[in-house]
Order: sequence, then structure tokens, then C-alpha cells
Amino acid sequence: MAGRIMFFSLFILCGFLVTVLGNAAQFDPYKILGVTGSASQAEIKKVYKRLAKEWHPDKNKNPGAEDMFIKITKSYEILSSEEKRANYDRYGQTDDTQPYGHGQRGFRHFHDNFYFDESFFNFPFNSKNGRDSADSKYTLHFNQYVNEVVPDTFRKPYLIKITSDWCFSCIHIEPVWKEAVQELEPLGVGIGVVDVGYERRLANHLGAHRTPSILGVINGKVTFFNYAVVKEHLMQFVEDLLPQRLVEKISDRNDQDFLKSWHEINKPHVLLFDQVPVVPLLYKLTAFAYKDYVQFGYVDQGLSETASLLKQYNINTYAPTMLVFKENTDKPADIIQTKGMKKQIIDEFISNNKFLLAPRLVNQKLFDELCPVKQFHRRRKYCVLLITGDEEAFVPGNKAFLSLASANTKDVLRFAYVYQRQQQPLCTVLLKNRESTPPQVVILERRNGAGKVLYKPVLGGWNGSEEDKHRLLEELERLQKDPSILNYDAMLPELNNEFASMFLIRWIYTAFDYLSEIVDDLLHNNWREMMPLLSLIFSALFILFGTVVIQAFSDSSEEKPSNPKTKDSVKTENGSPNPPTTSSRPPKKNFVEVTELTDITYTSNLVKLRPGHINVVLVLTDATKNILLSKFAKEVYSFTGSLTLHFSFLNVDKHSEWMATLLEYAQDAMQIDMDDEDGGNRKMDYTGYVLALNGHKKYLCLFKPVYTGEDVDSKSEDDTGSSRSRSSSKDEHQHRKSTTRSRSTTLQIHHKLDRLGLWMERLMEGTLPRYYIPAWPGLDKITVNK
Repeated sequence: MAGRIMFFSLFILCGFLVTVLGNAAQFDPYKILGVTGSASQAEIKKVYKRLAKEWHPDKNKNPGAEDMFIKITKSYEILSSEEKRANYDRYGQTDDTQPYGHGQRGFRHFHDNFYFDESFFNFPFNSKNGRDSADSKYTLHFNQYVNEVVPDTFRKPYLIKITSDWCFSCIHIEPVWKEAVQELEPLGVGIGVVDVGYERRLANHLGAHRTPSILGVINGKVTFFNYAVVKEHLMQFVEDLLPQRLVEKISDRNDQDFLKSWHEINKPHVLLFDQVPVVPLLYKLTAFAYKDYVQFGYVDQGLSETASLLKQYNINTYAPTMLVFKENTDKPADIIQTKGMKKQIIDEFISNNKFLLAPRLVNQKLFDELCPVKQFHRRRKYCVLLITGDEEAFVPGNKAFLSLASANTKDVLRFAYVYQRQQQPLCTVLLKNRESTPPQVVILERRNGAGKVLYKPVLGGWNGSEEDKHRLLEELERLQKDPSILNYDAMLPELNNEFASMFLIRWIYTAFDYLSEIVDDLLHNNWREMMPLLSLIFSALFILFGTVVIQAFSDSSEEKPSNPKTKDSVKTENGSPNPPTTSSRPPKKNFVEVTELTDITYTSNLVKLRPGHINVVLVLTDATKNILLSKFAKEVYSFTGSLTLHFSFLNVDKHSEWMATLLEYAQDAMQIDMDDEDGGNRKMDYTGYVLALNGHKKYLCLFKPVYTGEDVDSKSEDDTGSSRSRSSSKDEHQHRKSTTRSRSTTLQIHHKLDRLGLWMERLMEGTLPRYYIPAWPGLDKITVNK
């Protein structure tokens, strides 16, 4: 009996392998792309681009276009990799994760790691319905990730799986992935799946260089999962993504300090009472989603230190209870208690209580939500704003205003206050042309998002007396009947962010996150991601110690007198012009500093350029360097007085792919029409292009060279040559002809930047079109061609 079972198992395994080998044999990437076995990488890339455009499902409505596009993409993936191409040529192997092609080692790998479940006979190889239907609703595309997922990661973390149709290990982790998704998604975690066969660009953007990979994204930052794929590990990974101290542990000792801090942080406080010793993940995710509105605390009912709290608020210990406190810390403003504390219930409860009764306007975002723009006549909402101060003399009036706001039951009215000292520009506009000082009450209605409001000040000021309350209530009653009583209009400036952290604190946090990422990469041997950073560090050390060694062995007596000459020669090479007599922007220097954009200067001069600063980059070649730099310096000289402009040049002979990659990014993000490189048989010439790059906001402005000059010198040269004696020798005539041709070419290159000065004027005025990109090309795109 045992022998029959073993024989039947071997028969099934052999049948499966024959099926897989048969499917692999039917897949021939050379035939699909229509190239020979001796085709070069350039030929394969050119054919792939042409076929991908022809069979893209968005452009080709043929029913079989999607299948053909998948085959073309997979074929290019195999043939573009030297290792995969060699494996296919030698064994007929189409992926390095398949169990055949490496003899006994491959079968042993398959036997150890293959997960045998109901998907045993349903493999997604070369099939239209290859991708798992459970993963199809989570599939991400590049634009979708940049425009939707990244902004959403500031409200909830995302767990993303990188997979492929030709990956056995992906099938192995599939049951664990499904189980984790079923548990994490209802809690509010975003789920995404990236198929390398369809979205290789997105996988490269995320830094995923192998399948399967799992990563988390929060606040736009990507973190890789580096542990065994077990549901408990994935749950802990998501919890570790969340910031620390989202939820504060509350007991009888610190409850009053926690609740009374509403005035300083300007937020309601929420307390969750539960019997588990650790804060539930659902509550942490909720705290992250509403971190800008509510402060969260957790009370463990099983501790003896929380007994007074349970008694004070009469908490039922058999079901989780949630209380929200606003200005009154002795009595909760709202309460909810249920055994099944679901995400939808918590979201609705927090959304209805995410503002204080009379919050202080501390930033523009809060003002936009409290006082929304008018949309329809019946949806008008009015904001009753108290302009006051934080000194002791204003406290009675502020408390009286809060008492009036607490009694408000009308949805169309929102009460808020603002400190004049913290929001001086706003208060100056609302109190303009009136001899009045705070405290004052203003009733306003926002008309559009640009800042226009209609408003009316309540005469008599505000001291919190009964007469003041009666006068304000009368004005509100009149407003309900006649909105035209708002007889003033103004354009309000944007509010200051009072809770914005200092620059030094933000810098420390950023440096800490950066160092944590480096340590994590070192611990998990992510050398591929670390190579750019290590290369930069070693280059800086080499330059530093090289300079020290040169200075130590050089003759100081000979070096000092030569320094001024060196500086003068550098200025001459960069083309310092004579200072112009008239200029609206007088330069602070008598020369133009133009630095070369290289692997070493790339990060500081572009990727991490300070906010508000722009790098103007000239694109040139070795042959045109001196000519274009001289012309470039003359055109931009009058703008060197601006402290926000930096000037650089990029040598496309050394960095040939960077320009094309940058314009391709801009084309995908903004749908701008650019010339197709494959439209002709010649390579795109970017010589004379000028780019204005804003590294912080990730946009560029483009200047294309336009020839406007005349070949005056070459014409005079020809005329002079014709007037000379015809008895000149043939060698002299040829020499004069070649000199004229080279001078004509020099003039043509020289005139490519004729209109750069006008373009720079428009750049400073902010009237140039801007092309936004999702990210700057990585350092792997700035590699010197060998």
C-alpha cells in the first residue's frame, strides 16, 4: 500500500514537471521580439520599445494585446539581463528562480522551499489570468503610487509586496501574505502589490531588486521587511513603522496633566479603557490617522494604578470604552462603549469630535476646515472669530466666549479665537482702518480658497459681559435673516503655523532617521542600496586626504605666488564678462561661479538643494565646453546678485543617460510632448539646453537653444578671400576653407544661447512653465560611460 502511494506521488510530480517544462519550451523570447540569437543589447532595446508602444493595451484595442504585451515585457526582461539570457540559451530557463536548469541543486531548492497547497496545479505562467485575483485589486501603477499612495501614507502605513509571474518563492509566501492582509486591512493598513512584469519602473523606484520583497511605506519613507515571512512578523513590522509615543499610557498619577494640556496643544483628548496590557494596533493606527487633530491616551483596566479612573468615570470593565474630553476636563464631551470596537465605529466617533468647542486658529489647515469656503446658498457656514491675547487680562473675556460657544447648537456657526501676537498679519487685515484694539469679535464668511472673505466686526469690542453676549447674539440672529450685513470684504493672508518645529529640531530628526536607515541597511547587508552612499563617503575621504598629502609635499614658497594666477585663469575659463553698465539686479561678484554637476556634487547641488533655491544647469560637451561656458557666463552675469540662484554645467559626454531619463520622468508625470528618441536614426542632441532645477519642490523649467545670430565673420572671410590673388597655392586655399568652416561652426554653437537672458528674466518673474517630476533620477543614472 505504501509503495502505491509513493508511486502515485512520483507520478504526479513528474507530470507537473513535464507540464512546466512544456510551457517553458513554448515560450521563446527571441521569436516574440523577432530578433536572432546574436542580437546586441542595443538592437533588443530598440525592438522592445517599438513593440511595447505597438502592443500597449491603452493604445492597441486588439483583444490579444494584453497577452502580447506581457510576453514582450517578459521577453525583454530575460534578454536584457546577461545572466538570464545565458541561462536561457544554455538550459531553456526563463527565470533564475525556476527549479530546472541547474541540475541537482535546482531540484533540491525546489523541494525544500515549495509550498504545497491548493494552488499546486494553478501556476500563473504565461497566462492572461496569471496574476492572483486576490491581488488584482491591490495592484499599483507608478502614477497611482506617486499621486495617491504617497500622500495617503501620511495618514496610514502601506504594506507592499513586490512579486512576479515567474517566481516560485512568491507562491511560497502567498498563504501567509493573504492571512496577514485579511487581518491588517480591516484595521486601516493600506495594501499594495507591484508586479515586476508590468511595473518594473515602480519596483526600481521603490528600490526592490528581487522578488519576492515586502516593504512598508509611511510618511513617504520606504522600509524593507527583512525577516521570515510569518504573520506575526508582518504584524510587528507594521506596528514598528508607526512613530513612537502616538498613544500615552494613562494612570491615576498623570491623568489630570494629560487632560489639562488641551490648552497648550489645542486638541481634544481621547481615552480608551481596555483590559489588554498593550495598546491595540487598531488604536495606534487610529491615533496615527488623527494625530493632527486629537491627542490619544490608553488606560489598562487590569492595573491597580487605574482603579480611581475606572471609578471616577463609571467604566464597565467588560467592554472597551472610549471617552473624549474637550475644554471641560471633569466631564467627557462624548462616550462610546461596545464589545466589537471596529474601525468604522472609531472613525465616526473621532470625526465627530476632532475639534474643540472653541479652538484656537494655529495654522491655515485648521482655518480651512473650521471655516470652509461657501459652495451653495443653503450651505453657508459662518465663523465667529475672537481676536484676543494670551495675557492674564484677557482670560475673563476668553472664558465668556468659550461659555457662549459651548451653548451653540447651530451647525452653520463655528466659534474660534486667535492670538493677535501670533497671527499679526491676519489680525491687521481684519482690524484695518478702525481705531480698535483686541479683544474684538468678527463674524466672517469665506468666499473662495484664495483668501477672500466677507466679514463684519461686532461694535463695542468684547469683554465677556452680558451686554456683549446679548449684542453678539443679536448680530447672529440678523445674519440668519439677512447675510448682506457682512458689509466688509478683504483678502486674508495665510496663517502662521504656530506649532512648526524649529529648523534645528527638524534637522536633528532628519539626521536621526537617515542614520537609522544606514544602520538598518548595514545590519541586513543591503549593499546594493548602500553603494551610492559608500561611494560618496570614500570619494570625499580620498579628496580630503589627497589634498592634505599634496599640500604637505608641495613647496609653500612656490605655491603662494601662483595662487592669484590660478584664480585669474579660472575666471577667464568660465568666461567672466565686463560688468554691464545698467542692470536691475546688480551682481555682488565680478565673475560667475559655474560648478560641474558630477556624482560628488549631485546630492548637495540638486537633490538636497535648500527650499527656494534653483540650480541653473547648462548642458554641454567636451567640444563645446569653452564656447558655451563663455556665452553662458555673459548671459547670466546680471543675475548673480540673487542668493537663490546657483549655476552649474553638465557634460553629456560623461553623463549621457541623465538628460533623457529626466525628461522621460517629466513626460510621464505631466504628459508633456517631447521629441521621441526613436523617431529618427540619430541620437538626441541636448547641447546648449539649459535647465532650471528646483530640488526641493521637484520641478524643472526648460530652455531649448534657438539660433538667432548671423555668420558675419565667415561672410567677411569669404569676401576677403575672393579679393585676394588667385595665384595662391592649393594648400593655402584648403587651409583657409577649413578655418572658415570651423569658425562658422563656432559661431553657430555660440549663438545657441542668444535668448537665454530673456528666458532668465521670465524665470525670475515666475512665468515659465514648470514640469513636475516624482523624483530625481538616481545616482545609477549618472554613470560615466566607458
